[in-house]
Amino acid sequence: MHLLFLSSLLPQDNPASGFEIANAAIVAAYRRLGVAVTPAGFRRPGAPPAREGEIDLGSLDIENARVSKARKALWVAKALASGLPVSAAKLTGLGRADLVARLESAGPLDGLVLNAVQMPAAYPFLATWKPSIFVAHNVEHRSARENAAAATGRVTRVLYAREARLLEAVEARLCAAARVVHTLSREDKAGLGLGAAPHCLPLALTIGRPQRPDDGVRERDIGLIGTWSWAPNRHGLDWFVAHVAPRLPADMTVSIAGRFDGPPPAAPANVRFVGRVEDAQDFVRRSRVIALATRGGTGIQLKTIETFEEGMPAVATPQALRGVDALPSNVRVAEAPADFAAALVALVEAERRGETIRGEGGAFARAQGQALDRALAAGLESFGGAGRSRRAAVPARACAESPPLAARASLR
Repeated sequence: MHLLFLSSLLPQDNPASGFEIANAAIVAAYRRLGVAVTPAGFRRPGAPPAREGEIDLGSLDIENARVSKARKALWVAKALASGLPVSAAKLTGLGRADLVARLESAGPLDGLVLNAVQMPAAYPFLATWKPSIFVAHNVEHRSARENAAAATGRVTRVLYAREARLLEAVEARLCAAARVVHTLSREDKAGLGLGAAPHCLPLALTIGRPQRPDDGVRERDIGLIGTWSWAPNRHGLDWFVAHVAPRLPADMTVSIAGRFDGPPPAAPANVRFVGRVEDAQDFVRRSRVIALATRGGTGIQLKTIETFEEGMPAVATPQALRGVDALPSNVRVAEAPADFAAALVALVEAERRGETIRGEGGAFARAQGQALDRALAAGLESFGGAGRSRRAAVPARACAESPPLAARASLR
């Protein structure tokens, strides 16, 4: 079987975000199952050229943290003019004939893997161009709705509310058209209106890197790492800095790694922001304890998976544990700020005393990898065998809320 894996960004040797780490894990799992996979997508400016067997759609800067306010304003104007979500308008610019010609250079295809909502939202014909598998990394409309509720400015709130309306329609359309839908957590099945749909199969994810030996080096007491330019991640970080960090002892050091869209929040003196780190695995393992402070969003938290695969002690909110079935014994769960801080203090003090609180992450990684392979294999069986007969199983809501986007937004 030959599948075209179509994403906004081509895979990179050094993934810069959880989205890219997840993409690499899914592509690798398909190949383990014997599928020929041709990745297609854009490249970041300055990124290496596409490798052999990949389709390069051009150089494009699409990340909020990397562009100017003028570029962001241009994205908004483009979205309003085209009727597309802002996250999709960033990707427009290729004509249909040009895009099809580039994708068909892969040779004969059995179908598409539409990896996340952005590309098929930008180019609506993709939903029905070939038989498809839709990988929903998040319930995007729900995340946008949460962002609207948390927005402090009226314009931002209106833009996020618009994004939520449009993304809900796009997601419904993609779920109705796809032969198979994969989510990254069981909770997202319900969020997409597919709770009873047999063609919707949640995935488990693994980073796929072996756990490094503990060299005994500790550069900080508490570590947090993430892509803070993504609004759901930023909500959790702001909560941690405002409500948890002030409850920690002044001599308990906190380092926060990752890019921001704008300045980081004001923080206590024992908190420092270190920006993007070249080796996320090294940052994680040189912390005594990891804080997983997710407070919203959907999908799976890759930083949670990475932490558990390193065997690291951690304190996590319930929202940070989406997509995790077996909780490691050295992980504490807390939701209230005082409880979260107390759990961090207890683990850090235990580690300082020399107690062995790191675990063996290999078993967790193997279980995640096996579950990923099983879910993708089941999806391939459904994709090849069920065909379009599964459409009767799609909930009425998913079909009823799907307006003809192609009629509203021409391909540019």
